[in-house]
Amino acid sequence: MSRVRNSHISRLPYPPEILGRVEIDCPDELVAGSMATIRVTYTAGKFGIDDQGSIRVLFRFASDSGRPQFERPNAPNFVTMSASNGTTLISEYHPRGGFRPWFKAIRINVMKYFLAEGDSISIILGDKSQGSAGWRVQSLREPMFEVRVQADPFGAVVYGDVAGGKQIRIVPGEPALWKLVLPTLVALGEPFRLSLRAEDRCGNPTTHTSGRFRLVPSAPIAGLPEWIEATPAAHPIVLERLSARSPGDVRITLVDDKNQTRAVSNPLRVRADSPQRHYWGDFHAQSEETIGTNTARDYFLFARDRAFSDFVGHQGNDFQITTPFWNELNGLYREFNAPGRFITLPGYEYSPVTALGGDRNIYFFDEDRPIRRSSHALVEDISDIDTDCNHVNELFEALHAAGENALAFAHVGGRYADLRAGHDGTIEKSVEVHSSWGTFEWILFDAFELGHRVGVVCNSDDHKGRPGASHPGASMFGAYGGLTCIVAGELTRAAIWDCLKRRHHYGTTGERMVLDVRATFGAAAERFEDDPKLGVTTSTPVREAMMGDIVRTAGVSAHLTVSIAASSPIERIDLRCGEKTVEVFRPYAKADLGRRIRVIWEGAEYRGRGRMSSWDGNLELSGNTIESFEAVNFWHLEKELRRAGERRLEWESVTTGNFAGADITLKSADAGKLAISTPHVKTTIEVRDIGYDDTSFEAGGLGRCVRVFRLPDANPHLACEFERDIPIAAQGDTPVYVRVTLENGHQAWSSPIYLFH
Repeated sequence: MSRVRNSHISRLPYPPEILGRVEIDCPDELVAGSMATIRVTYTAGKFGIDDQGSIRVLFRFASDSGRPQFERPNAPNFVTMSASNGTTLISEYHPRGGFRPWFKAIRINVMKYFLAEGDSISIILGDKSQGSAGWRVQSLREPMFEVRVQADPFGAVVYGDVAGGKQIRIVPGEPALWKLVLPTLVALGEPFRLSLRAEDRCGNPTTHTSGRFRLVPSAPIAGLPEWIEATPAAHPIVLERLSARSPGDVRITLVDDKNQTRAVSNPLRVRADSPQRHYWGDFHAQSEETIGTNTARDYFLFARDRAFSDFVGHQGNDFQITTPFWNELNGLYREFNAPGRFITLPGYEYSPVTALGGDRNIYFFDEDRPIRRSSHALVEDISDIDTDCNHVNELFEALHAAGENALAFAHVGGRYADLRAGHDGTIEKSVEVHSSWGTFEWILFDAFELGHRVGVVCNSDDHKGRPGASHPGASMFGAYGGLTCIVAGELTRAAIWDCLKRRHHYGTTGERMVLDVRATFGAAAERFEDDPKLGVTTSTPVREAMMGDIVRTAGVSAHLTVSIAASSPIERIDLRCGEKTVEVFRPYAKADLGRRIRVIWEGAEYRGRGRMSSWDGNLELSGNTIESFEAVNFWHLEKELRRAGERRLEWESVTTGNFAGADITLKSADAGKLAISTPHVKTTIEVRDIGYDDTSFEAGGLGRCVRVFRLPDANPHLACEFERDIPIAAQGDTPVYVRVTLENGHQAWSSPIYLFH
């Protein structure tokens, strides 16, 4: 299988063998995240390499291999190079020194002399000769990892591919954790399945499994075996035709042969009867034909058979989708769409520059719809360039003019969606508040400010070949990829489409949980089929509304009911009306607080590409000691939280709108002082002043701050329900929704219920 190369650049017009040849010396197979040494030998071709010419070693944008460095020979990722004729070589690494998707480049400049035909340059990635541990292999599995080499023999800074090379298999490592996936909502007696997979420390599903495990349900489940045998040939494990024997919430615990708990499933809510089901998926990621990793076919297979998704979308950047690839994608959408089992949604990522509207995810109900690109930046065939829509409003107009059955999400990625530049509520029904890029509640707040009525989705925008189970690895992605839960009566494209139009869904940062938010009305109320701001629509008298509904009521208030069940204890629930948090609900009382405190840092630099904030720092106690600690949301493989004595913790950490932090159990509940030092906040707080509510320290940027608060020593609350009366504003909208935060760092957002008079 050949690697797709969209390299639409100015390039030398010579065959690769004229420009030279490369040999790659390393094992055929490397373990993801391991340390290795790769020797790259370039032999000059007919033209040699002139004085101040160069070669460059390229890696794909999605690869998160160790960042090459040339100064510290005893540190990881040390790179050396030498020329066979002894000429001077000057090296530099630039994360955007190549071309999309081969952005990452080591450039090696030939200085003082030159290379003649047959002379060579040797590059050692991970040179261990002076104490380096080697070069860290990328965290993501990839059957055809490639180190690409190009030459500029003329010193014109124009390159061409050289001959030779090698494709390396990047394979998963040993199991580090297990994931157990149940459906979220079923009726009593309805058959369902339990899916299990093991993941390595990088988040790759791995077949290196062996052993006997016990399955322990929290309530009786018919058809569930007591023991399962894990083998490489039988992985992942899917157990079909299970059924619950009584209503309630059920979790299944995986216990190994040493009686150690290895994993707990997400909760399954069993009702005596229910017309609705909860379906999970990832609407938004990419494969290697644009800027991701692994093929589009592998993408759909992973989402269905490894992530255990119910639905998936594929969202390649439009300016890199060629017409042949668009046709291939539509064939895959059609092939993999299987009502009742797995649903695909055709579409692409519309990716204009931010000033022209920014990123939007575009979906069609049917396959084979025309693609209207934001540009042809990386598409060489310009025969259809007249169909381009450079501004987001041009796209919305074109979709209307063609009568397309299309929907859109506003997305924050490399380019962020600017709702002020353009929005069409008849098409753009939701905003994406979380992905691997981070957390972006501000885009929902923008929608409220502008008077838009949108739902909430969370997806991954995964670039690492893992849609639906997207570990961020060790790159610029700062968060675990999100999931969207659709609340529908059946698993069909039509049912999902209808729910998207009605905003009947919620989003999470990757954790599957039960989230039900409903409003009931004591006075007359009507629910609109579509947003009445956008034109004539029908309405239905109601006494109850669910998340996403738009309701006009004569009452001065609505009664809100919130129900949550998760696999991790619930830390808090923020009840919001628009941007305003009206209450922070915790399932425990002040009297339950103990010796455990939580220190959180969060936020971003700004909205754009350079949003990542570094929080490398430490905390230190005086007059007290640290009994134990746990990291929260430390996703990056090369950044860790560690003890530096009985009173001190140190860390390397980044946030991109999301949060990270530490849970610390103190020896004494109230003694001493806590000093926190980060690049953005340096402060000291008395331990006795750390309480039920947050103590916050603002840090500039975009929602950037440090928060400190106290938790119970043990929090048993995996589920909770509460009710509140919500006043409805006399004018304008009252958008009511919740944000859930779990102790393990995951979050969820319900789509707002829009109430008005």
